[in-house]
Amino acid sequence: MTRGIIREARRPAGWIAPGPQPAGAQGREELEPAADEDLCFLTGDWRVFQKLVGHRWSLDDLVTAWIATRRIDPDRSLRALDLGCGLGSVLLMVAWKLPRADVVGIEAQADRAELGRRSIAYNGVSERCRISDGDLREVTGLGVFDLVTGTPPYFPRGTGTESAKPHATPCRFEVRGGVEDYLEAAQRVLAPGGEIVVVTSALERDRVRFATAELGLHLREHWDIVPRAGKDVLVMVDVLTAAPCESSAHTLTVRDRASAWTREFQLVRAAMGLPTAPP
Repeated sequence: MTRGIIREARRPAGWIAPGPQPAGAQGREELEPAADEDLCFLTGDWRVFQKLVGHRWSLDDLVTAWIATRRIDPDRSLRALDLGCGLGSVLLMVAWKLPRADVVGIEAQADRAELGRRSIAYNGVSERCRISDGDLREVTGLGVFDLVTGTPPYFPRGTGTESAKPHATPCRFEVRGGVEDYLEAAQRVLAPGGEIVVVTSALERDRVRFATAELGLHLREHWDIVPRAGKDVLVMVDVLTAAPCESSAHTLTVRDRASAWTREFQLVRAAMGLPTAPP
């Protein structure tokens, strides 16, 4: 049987990945990449299954997971939910960073959910991570969560060219709702004192503000993510609560004008188990 690609580590000399080791394939055929897949590094030595062509994990997922977990004590036991979890990249980064968390994902695309389940098994965390099939707008029976994350699609349907790949279009276009639907679903399952962390396009700033006000949520942190110094904001991450709170605003610039990682972004990478320098 033709196999896909198991990516080799590209790391600076002497750099050792922090955090727990993955369980690996464990002799299970389904935990090897298929011909149209790769098994690539995600955080620490943990890996994620992805399709070679189509939607893949990205910077948006990394900054969402970092902002969601950066103030949480890793020894704390909590429940976390990732809405529209796709192939499970944010879910797994949260689980890596918070080893005592019980982490649930909900995903409407069966092939995406199955990729996520295989990654969960490969990394050896099936006892505390799982993915439920379903539309996030209809989520029921999962209980309440201390942390809810979401990476909604950025574009309303009809505003761009949709991919011919079935899995790619819902990742980019609002096939099953946009940020408003994600925030409404998150509010329904948010535990007292919990937080919602959502990443959106900078073009959606007004939509996020309006939905926050309509749902009676409160802004704790706003993050503008700038891909390179001198460029416009690309995406933004908001941290929301059900109770009134003090609010703060931040900017994270990923690369300087020479395209080198900024010190701030190096700290993000270090916190999430990634090298802070190129190989």
